[in-house]
Amino acid sequence: MNYSRFINAISAARKASPIRILTELQQRSPPSLISLAAGAPNANTFPFKSASISLKNGDSIEFDETLMKRALQYSASSGIPELLSWMKDLQKSLHNPPTAGRAQLEMCVTTGSQEGLCKAFEMIINPGDNVLLDAPTYSGTLAALKPLGCNIINIPSDQYGMIPKALRETLSQWRLEDVGKPNNTIPKLLYTIPNGGNPTGASMTTERKREVYQLAQDYDFLIIEDDPYYFLQFEKPWAPTFLSMDVDGRVLRTDSFSKILSSGLRLGFVTGPKPLIDRIVLHIQASTMHTSTFTQASGTEEHIHRLLVTQLLQRWGQEGFLNHIDSVVEFYRKQRDAMLSSADKWLQDVAEWHMPAAGMFLWIKVKGIQDTHKLIMEKALEKEVLLVPGGVFNIDSSEPCPYVRAAFSLSSPEQIDQAFQRLHALIKESV
Repeated sequence: MNYSRFINAISAARKASPIRILTELQQRSPPSLISLAAGAPNANTFPFKSASISLKNGDSIEFDETLMKRALQYSASSGIPELLSWMKDLQKSLHNPPTAGRAQLEMCVTTGSQEGLCKAFEMIINPGDNVLLDAPTYSGTLAALKPLGCNIINIPSDQYGMIPKALRETLSQWRLEDVGKPNNTIPKLLYTIPNGGNPTGASMTTERKREVYQLAQDYDFLIIEDDPYYFLQFEKPWAPTFLSMDVDGRVLRTDSFSKILSSGLRLGFVTGPKPLIDRIVLHIQASTMHTSTFTQASGTEEHIHRLLVTQLLQRWGQEGFLNHIDSVVEFYRKQRDAMLSSADKWLQDVAEWHMPAAGMFLWIKVKGIQDTHKLIMEKALEKEVLLVPGGVFNIDSSEPCPYVRAAFSLSSPEQIDQAFQRLHALIKESV
């Protein structure tokens, strides 16, 4: 593929930092190397000496003085080599990307998948560009896109994700013979959350993914596969991903450890074509340098947590990691089922919903109410129940929206039941 269309002038102007290159060369060099190049602080002056991290299974991860010094020092912008190597092997096992064997696939570590998304958008989009997505969608994505001055085009979706027929109809306003011509206005990218979408809980079927990918090939646009809930699918086998179908190298995939290891560690990954990942890494060099400081209070670098996760993953192996995922999924399955049970108990006469196949959310349409914003923002607190009004997930948040998003991740089944009892009373009073 020719990626020049997908790299805007700002991204194309980025050059590798000589200091960052030297830092990464030094980290790959033997201990006998004497370097007078690095501007890094001397780790002997840091107040931290060692640490021991206890795991729930009774094991512990030890940071002796040598490892602690490394953990508190600068690291490569693309990520710690050990962690990247482990994650690349995992991606190949889970997705078997068709481009992996041709050395065209690359990966980098980001501060949560949100950083990866933002840097991908800022690499690709120029003001006035057309971008495709299926709203309602993650509010953080809309917050990242809107300041870039692009035209966000909404593609209708349902409980099974983006509707390919609707996407085809939208794309029909552009001529296929204009694909590849300079200055055409064909959308450059399509963004979607394929599993357990936030806020809808929708999961795209395999057949729909194939149809969407074919349209991406026909009209030559990229697919940003934002998949933070991939590991929270409630049924196996897990759905094939866009990355697993990507014969061209037109998929940028973002993954996150936030839902399965820790949200506070801020660890995410971007996987995709090497020419595009390289541009994202150049942006990281010029902004955060590498995955950034974990807590301002202690001054520890995020690097310690990447080392922590690396040690954990290496100890577990892929089998241990996937066993952990199974236990996480089972927890959320019980939470989902508890919320569905309470919804059946309290909300059948005032709302409707679909069972989510992945994720953390139930997308509830309130009957008889055109817009839930006032219901939630003004009246819900009086009943001591709080949900998210659906309008915040729309491209135009001022448009009336009859939906609310309920998360089943934190509250106990008893709290969920009480919350829906209160919501029922609130809706009854408001209709």
